[in-house]
Amino acid sequence: MTASAIPPSPPPVPATVALAALWRDAGLAADALGRVRLPGTEPVLPSSFAVGTAAQVSIAAAALAAAELGAMRGGPRQEVSVDVLDAALECCGAFTIDGRRPDIWDKLSGLYPCGGDARPGWVRVHANFAHHRDRALGVLGLAPGAQTERADVERALRDWSAEEFEDAAARAGAVVAALRSFEQWERHPQAGAVDAAPLVDIERIGDAPPRGLPPLAGGAPPLAGVRVLDLTRILAGPVGGRTLAAYGADVMLVNSPSLPNIESIVDTSRGKLSAHADLRTDAGRDDLRLLARDAHVFVQGYRPGGLAALGFSPEALAGLAPGIVCVSLSAYGATGPWGDRRGFDSLVQTATGFNHAEGLADGTGKPRALPMQILDYATGFLIAFGAQVALMRQAREGGSWHVRVSLARTGRWLRTLGRVADGFSAARPDFDARMQRFECGWGELRALPHAAMFSATPARWCRPSMPPGTHAPRWPAG
Repeated sequence: MTASAIPPSPPPVPATVALAALWRDAGLAADALGRVRLPGTEPVLPSSFAVGTAAQVSIAAAALAAAELGAMRGGPRQEVSVDVLDAALECCGAFTIDGRRPDIWDKLSGLYPCGGDARPGWVRVHANFAHHRDRALGVLGLAPGAQTERADVERALRDWSAEEFEDAAARAGAVVAALRSFEQWERHPQAGAVDAAPLVDIERIGDAPPRGLPPLAGGAPPLAGVRVLDLTRILAGPVGGRTLAAYGADVMLVNSPSLPNIESIVDTSRGKLSAHADLRTDAGRDDLRLLARDAHVFVQGYRPGGLAALGFSPEALAGLAPGIVCVSLSAYGATGPWGDRRGFDSLVQTATGFNHAEGLADGTGKPRALPMQILDYATGFLIAFGAQVALMRQAREGGSWHVRVSLARTGRWLRTLGRVADGFSAARPDFDARMQRFECGWGELRALPHAAMFSATPARWCRPSMPPGTHAPRWPAG
């Protein structure tokens, strides 16, 4: 195989086929698939992977589930349409505040060669949060803080092999990934745990009577009256909550007052209430329990076991609020040797083979990232999909439910969608022409609209994006 060749792989899977498989695996009625349109074809962004299809199918699954849940509640039977380019652009996460396009990447984040001539390899460092940056610098024996430059990191990494630095960084609580090929990832023990899990794992975890969501009033969106707690911070979880808000849910983002956020929170907070609760304190945990008692959905992206240690495991929540739907997001899944490992989209791409494969496909042989954080965004839409499927099951069967998704499992799904032979011929689109103005407490927000089109109740965000702690940790009356 030459450096410019794409490894043998299946051609792109039609979006309708991918959606039908996802829908069927969730146990949903096939007749709904006749009410969805998926226009457009790959490629839409420069990549050898079907990133547009992944965006289109995951959004369509979430939107069609909303339409079905709305009809189940007495709302209109709706048709849904998701254009592949619109879907891909939404997953790029472009936005501006007061005309400024934020750069969410720290100067030290990114790929680095390592190991020198003796053990050549690559690692990706995630330094967007200062504590992750400083832990990685500490492993390298470098000074913490913003004064350390990329050149300093590059020099220090010459003495490390990729996997040695990955392991040492993980022990120190930093977030680093060694570059692997698909073949190398498939030999890793975590790959088996990822592949064994369903793409969207939906499990009944307790008995409870059906909660009986109230019938929809005329013209109400599908999720009107559904209360969602969003305890997530980095893209996938916030995108899931934002999607549920677009379909009419009351979504409350719960932040710790002591933890940092990246500027994407401005974009992903559209439609949400935004409250503070310090879960290290009795008062903060009491506030969260009060909110959870009246919540229908509880979404969390803490490292596996993190919330359970504070008394908010899915089983504890099911005891507190029988009939609740809990959604757990992780980087590499909840089982296996990496079941408790931190990770973000960019690192999962590196660890599981995507950066290596894109570098082969573009002919450079140099690691290359996917054109957007598609693992984050597709997983976010799958969060919304899984939560709504579980709500439908709860309404029909009763029970409390636990939904699990992971970035690595979404990556495995992306691989099954095939490769795009001419993918790098796609031009980067003009985001500015497609942006719209949204109400926002930070300033003038211009961002991309939701890609799903509904025939009766258009997706929209009824609340402005607001800074953390703007609202009290209480559900609004009514």
